[in-house]
Amino acid sequence: MFLEVNRLYKKYGDFYAIQDINFSLEKGKFLCLLGPSGSGKSTILHSIGGFIKTDGEILLNGEDITNKSPDERDVATVFQSFGLFPHMSVLKNVEYGLKFKQKELTKKERTKTAMDMIEVVGLNGYEDRYPSELSGGQKQRVALARSLVVKPKLLLMDEPLSSLDAKLRQEMQIEIRKIQKEFNITTIFVTHDQKEAFVMADEIIILNEGEIVAKGTPQELYDHPTNDFTLNFLGQKNVSGKFYLRPENIAESADGEDFTITDITFFGETIELMIKNDKHALCMLALNNGKKYEIGDNIKAVYKWEEIDEDFTRADTVAR
Repeated sequence: MFLEVNRLYKKYGDFYAIQDINFSLEKGKFLCLLGPSGSGKSTILHSIGGFIKTDGEILLNGEDITNKSPDERDVATVFQSFGLFPHMSVLKNVEYGLKFKQKELTKKERTKTAMDMIEVVGLNGYEDRYPSELSGGQKQRVALARSLVVKPKLLLMDEPLSSLDAKLRQEMQIEIRKIQKEFNITTIFVTHDQKEAFVMADEIIILNEGEIVAKGTPQELYDHPTNDFTLNFLGQKNVSGKFYLRPENIAESADGEDFTITDITFFGETIELMIKNDKHALCMLALNNGKKYEIGDNIKAVYKWEEIDEDFTRADTVAR
């Protein structure tokens, strides 16, 4: 494996920020560390980057980097705050790392290499601007260019899109994924946003209270949750005893079961319907395809419950 993390622990006093973290990652894959605040995502990322000293072992392309400083690791990190030098232009910010990581380059070669990367991230013409003259999305592109220009073996990104507005965030998710594929760079991306992880990741690790609770592809984790936390954390669901039902897997049908609409929430492309009969109260998602719904309307719906682990014990409920 290209990256191997073995038995990683970090303790503050009597509190374990992370414990017994074990995973591996193939070269060129995009991994998302996903979980709520305080679950240990950033601690793992900063441990791999060398910014936090932890117990355990970290191997990168067969090399033990566990006790190396950040500068000695062939790893680049993009932080949530971007970390740009305010007194330097875009060009100088991107060029900065080349002075230390690729010392064999002449000044002219460094400038050309930096300019090529600025073009890759779509900032051609902005090379003489300063961070204060850039939008949030442009700053993010500069931070990404500065990390990529040194050609690291591993790229780490710590919630880099959290300060952007929703539309720009979606655009940057696609842009980062496109660049990552183009460079075939192994990437670990920290987020608490499940939709962001679904869009970007080849693989997802779900964390809670400093421990790994699940690992798999986005579809595997969503379609086949293996534990209580994963089921509750990923998406909406209806639960009845040891069975669960995703809202999007309920469909209207003339042959279906009779329900009454008790509540409606509009989400734009979808509409959430709360439906109820004498057996179940369910959350259902319908496409916004022009059909009008009103509270009190009667509809017929078909659905199929999925079985979950035997240790799930709860009353008939709807989790939203």
